[in-house]
Amino acid sequence: MNTSRAAPAAAPSGTPRPGRRRPQLWAAASGVAAVGCGLVLGELAAALVSPSVSPVTAVGGAVIDAVPPGVKDWAVSLFGTADKLALLVGMSLVIAAVAALAGVLEWRRRFAGLAVVAVFGLAGAAAVLGRAEATPIAVPVPLLDAAAGMMLLGWLIRKLRDWQGSAETEGPARRRFLQSLGVAGAVVAVGGVLASTVRGAAAAVAELRGKVVLPGPASGAPPLPAGAQLSLAGMGPLVTPNKDFYRIDTALRVPLVDPRDWKLKVTGLVDRDVELDFAALLAKPLSERYITIACVSNEVGGDLIGNARWLGWPVRELLAQAGPKPGADMVLSRSADGWTAGTPLEVLTDARDALLAVGMNGEPLPLEHGFPVRLVVPGLYGYVSATKWVTELKVTRFADDVAYWTPRGWSARGPIKTSSRIDVPRSGRSVGAGTVDFGGVAWAQHRGIARVEVRINRGDWKLAELAPAITTDTWRQWKLSLPLGPGQYEAQVRATDLAGTVQVEERAPAAPSGATGYHTVTVDVKS
Repeated sequence: MNTSRAAPAAAPSGTPRPGRRRPQLWAAASGVAAVGCGLVLGELAAALVSPSVSPVTAVGGAVIDAVPPGVKDWAVSLFGTADKLALLVGMSLVIAAVAALAGVLEWRRRFAGLAVVAVFGLAGAAAVLGRAEATPIAVPVPLLDAAAGMMLLGWLIRKLRDWQGSAETEGPARRRFLQSLGVAGAVVAVGGVLASTVRGAAAAVAELRGKVVLPGPASGAPPLPAGAQLSLAGMGPLVTPNKDFYRIDTALRVPLVDPRDWKLKVTGLVDRDVELDFAALLAKPLSERYITIACVSNEVGGDLIGNARWLGWPVRELLAQAGPKPGADMVLSRSADGWTAGTPLEVLTDARDALLAVGMNGEPLPLEHGFPVRLVVPGLYGYVSATKWVTELKVTRFADDVAYWTPRGWSARGPIKTSSRIDVPRSGRSVGAGTVDFGGVAWAQHRGIARVEVRINRGDWKLAELAPAITTDTWRQWKLSLPLGPGQYEAQVRATDLAGTVQVEERAPAAPSGATGYHTVTVDVKS
């Protein structure tokens, strides 16, 4: 008689074999671990690129904005000064519950839990977009975090299915799942501590920034001329909002500088060293000026340029106190994170409005744009002048010192080139036949724009209408209306500065001294 027994049939994938206990609890834990990893990665990423707003702070702010005043008053009366902490704890519990649900749903039905995590990311992105202090670089952060959480959740659930479908209760599949879950949990724990530390520092500096009261300028900005902002659909604003202002720098993490500790030292080839703190700087007779600054990496037609109303103390006044010695021709400015820029000394001591800026468009500098103090110098690309989080000005010589970008192949002095851009209509867009409106901006900082011309299909140049200039240190808007029938058209623009220098037609890359060439767009005119 054969007493052997047949081996049990293998359980289908995702079906717990006998002896497996509560797989849905493990799935819930996987959801919490995966979403938790995504959240801490998001907070760390935001601390690096967008300290003013993160997915969690954006959602929290949106919740606060949406709560009725009566509920807010109740929360304050119940929790007192710990009301924000109570909100964060409540948010954490809700997020953990939904994350656990996502894990269970993914266990039961593939992609169901991933969809929940994706909704998390979309909600975070919407919340970030709704915050006034949000910058464009902050918007993708919650989406990338959701993507990371989805990948991790899918991976953990696959490990769980391998374990639950394996023949051995205590075999390697179980160990692999538990190890994976443990690593994810460790990332949440360690990353959470690190993120809270970094975000806490950012929040502290942001709070200090919020308490800064900028003094009124001793010398105010000129009023905006009537008509300086053209009424043309699709045209950008004449003054760039802070949240839309381009940000280009080498800071992997935005330096967080306590204004109470900030000091600026003037050293080098000077008669006397000078040191200035933030309170002393705010007590100086400050000037307010509209100045357009641009990045040397701005390609033809690019948007790495912006115009703002800056408040600051003229750098020439500070350098006069130090007394540069004969033979000095360069100022090496240093950022709190060690980055340096080499600026010609004559540019910082002539009559132009080179500023130690403390304000931007009526408020203290945003953290990303150099709070508490940065340099703003008309007429030079930012890599040789616009040092953010500035802490030192060393008077020296180009022959003796080099700044960050010079040994990397960029030119030493960086004067901005006469340039122009077509903003309306966008390249590749279709417009109706008849009168077609073209418009854009032109700039030649500290020289000024004299005229802008447009040509169609390499024909004759047509003179565009120039909006009134604020000063020679700012860009000017322009427009031109042309009758066009149905067809494909190529439009090009060029500018001429007040010195008579015409924009360079030859195409050249940004390196080593700024891009050149006519901005060209194609327009499809429909009947």
